[in-house]
Amino acid sequence: MKHLDVITIGRSSVDLYGAQIGGRLEDMASFNKYIGGSPTNIAAGTARLGLKSGLITRVGDEHMGRFIREQLVREGVDVNGVKTDPERLTALVLLGIRDQEQFPLIFYRENCADMALCEDDIDPEYIGSARAVVVTGTHLSHTQTEAAVLKALKIAREKGLQTALDIDYRPNLWGLSGHGDGENRFIASEKVTEKLQSTLHLFDLIVGTEEEFHIAGGTTDTIQALRNVRKVSKATLVCKRGPMGAAAFEGEIPDTLDEGVSGPGFPIDVFNVLGAGDGFMSGLLKGWLTECDWVTSLTYANACGAFAVSRHGCTPAYPSWSELAFFLKRGIKTKFLRKDDELEQIHWSTNRKTDWSEMRVFAFDHRIQLENMADEAGASQERIGDFKKLCLRATQEVAQGQHGYGVLCDSRIGREALYEAAGTGLWIGHPVEWPSSRPLTLEPEIGQDFGGLSEWPLEHVVKVLCFYHPDDTQEMRDEQEETLLRLAAACRRNRLELLLEVIPSKVGPVDDDTTALIIERMYEIGIYPDWWKLEPLTSRTAWAKACEAINRNDPYTRGIVVLGLDAPEEELAASFKEAAAFDLVKGFAVGRTIFAATARKWLAGNLSDADAINEMSSNFQRLCNIWDAARGSVDQPAA
Repeated sequence: MKHLDVITIGRSSVDLYGAQIGGRLEDMASFNKYIGGSPTNIAAGTARLGLKSGLITRVGDEHMGRFIREQLVREGVDVNGVKTDPERLTALVLLGIRDQEQFPLIFYRENCADMALCEDDIDPEYIGSARAVVVTGTHLSHTQTEAAVLKALKIAREKGLQTALDIDYRPNLWGLSGHGDGENRFIASEKVTEKLQSTLHLFDLIVGTEEEFHIAGGTTDTIQALRNVRKVSKATLVCKRGPMGAAAFEGEIPDTLDEGVSGPGFPIDVFNVLGAGDGFMSGLLKGWLTECDWVTSLTYANACGAFAVSRHGCTPAYPSWSELAFFLKRGIKTKFLRKDDELEQIHWSTNRKTDWSEMRVFAFDHRIQLENMADEAGASQERIGDFKKLCLRATQEVAQGQHGYGVLCDSRIGREALYEAAGTGLWIGHPVEWPSSRPLTLEPEIGQDFGGLSEWPLEHVVKVLCFYHPDDTQEMRDEQEETLLRLAAACRRNRLELLLEVIPSKVGPVDDDTTALIIERMYEIGIYPDWWKLEPLTSRTAWAKACEAINRNDPYTRGIVVLGLDAPEEELAASFKEAAAFDLVKGFAVGRTIFAATARKWLAGNLSDADAINEMSSNFQRLCNIWDAARGSVDQPAA
């Protein structure tokens, strides 16, 4: 049994994409950071499509190298072949979108880590764990990296693996032009042609644009170039033709490209061509390695390429398998795919990273409540920040580095605890609402244009509490919904997940339909929270109606967490038992039940730091045990 479907070999970089569209790279004011490099993009792209992929490359022993490794893990890529180079920096690429025809880029690859790949980095057992090996042309440009690639190909051929080449021709990476010429896709070179042709017999599949086949075939006549490649290789040749799709040739090369096997093209608006070939290759490999016919494989490839050219970035643009299947079934509604709300929602929700199927969250994002407690104890409100750091310590004591735990913490009086939580593996919720506001008002740091969210780490989940009721006046509903809509748009623009908390019981009477009606309304106006935070519902019927409303409108939602409302443990235990019957409920986010009594004693000076941590750890652990017992007692969670 093979562990992996495909291993890619070669370039790995951090792509810094200019965030401003339509200007010169010289004038870019900010950049978005993504993983990059053709083999790295393909590894992630195929993983998104459900293949088990691995990557062989090198990254630096620094922040960017760790970013690549961590992001690959999030994408589901096996990183056992990713070596850390202690002497070299990770490669960087700066890219921009000037217009529909110009996409300037600069490669920062001088003595970079991935170009130090050598034969010792090629493990025969690792190669043998896959069904196919894919290499790209750049690593044939230097003696050392070429030796590593050839070793991998030799092992693959000996072990009966399938092999593929993405020509991926970048003239300046072959030393044919200067650093400022990264956008150039073709310069004729007999030396490059000779080098490529010396390896073409090693492949079962060769993929390239017309220009890339020109360099591989040694002529700018595309048909003759393909025939020259055919003279030295029996591989299936796939020639990419931009908006005209692609053509596959298994045998002799006919007189025209139109006589090749083709799949349907997708007429869409071109926004960004960078990374489109890697998206195409990902889709092609999905079909090829699952033994689809060439028409189907090319359909996958063309569709993935269409997604890539319609969005910002390379890997972030590539579809999930669910998204691709939906697109192929439904078809194109607008040529501007990035403006297709239905498609973009599926893209966002099916490509979220990290599994949070269990959620045990200590919520200490309270502000007014703790300020009141400090006043009652005669303590300075400046001490609240220190208390929140104790809450974080208590969370970590219970979590012990395990997955499935989290915190809710604010950045106004809990800033230090919030910063300390970063990078610890905890789920982190960060509130934006002004406490107790109705109509909903946000914390000043968010800004009138919600631009403050651009400063947030991507691991923070935007949590907003809205006191909303179906019987609100039209004026109240309109004002609160407008704020929620703007917030949801700002979250998506900044690549931040959104947790929507609604508490209707503080506004008016509730029954089994109340929460479900609120959920329906949010979806009706176009708000798709990644998370829902709901108060303990009064009956199993109420839970069933709420879950049904969510599942019907958003089958890809992260799920629900149950809030506490300062309820005693025995009441929470009863509510947990009802909620745990539904698998859409992932856990709880509880605060005052855990910390309230401890906070009052600590703020009054009657409890040490250590005792406060121990007391809250004990309370939090009991709640975790209560939830786990409730979940464990359910024979079959409801849908």
